[in-house]
Amino acid sequence: MLTLHSYFRSSASYRVRIALNLKGLPYTYAPVHLLKDGGQQHTADYQRVNPAQLVPTLVDDGHAIGQSLAIMEYLEETHPEPPLMPRDALGRARVRSLAQSVACEIHPLNNLRVLQYLDNDLKVNETTKATWYRHWISLGFTAIEAMLANSPSTGTYCHGNTPGLADCCLIPQISNSRRFDTPLDAFPTIQRIEQACLALDAFAKAAPQLQPDAV
Repeated sequence: MLTLHSYFRSSASYRVRIALNLKGLPYTYAPVHLLKDGGQQHTADYQRVNPAQLVPTLVDDGHAIGQSLAIMEYLEETHPEPPLMPRDALGRARVRSLAQSVACEIHPLNNLRVLQYLDNDLKVNETTKATWYRHWISLGFTAIEAMLANSPSTGTYCHGNTPGLADCCLIPQISNSRRFDTPLDAFPTIQRIEQACLALDAFAKAAPQLQPDAV
């Protein structure tokens, strides 16, 4: 049985929950609350699972895997059907580019430990922090919108008419953007894909508010 160490509001964890659902893989949910008790990711027990003190971590037969993209590619290699990636090399490169535009460009600047650093060390106020957050969302989504709107490879979903790895990354980032009241009117293709994805059980059941540790 797979075990996913997850926090309900973590967008990186959300990505992996979607991927597991798309593949129909059962798993045990192990909550790691990033705010309670000073952050449960910092406990000695969890550091033995993931020395980076981040979520998600997937444990498969005693082997722990960190980083959401690495986890999803592991699932793709070990459980290839249904696929999260297209078969052709160009398609796979395009999907990785879209996924990494979220996971490597937008998310790292807006994740919890960065926001906590802005709060605790740089002493920025809430208005400045929200402006920071929305800036990086808007910059990243402007690029992704162009990548999607201008490509014949975009279908119902980010790549073609089957949801995959890029959608797993995009939907949680949209969810986070809505939490911070980021304007999305300039991104019609992104919003259209969001609506298509959220109509699927795999995405709906992965939503933060439906997780066991949601508060």
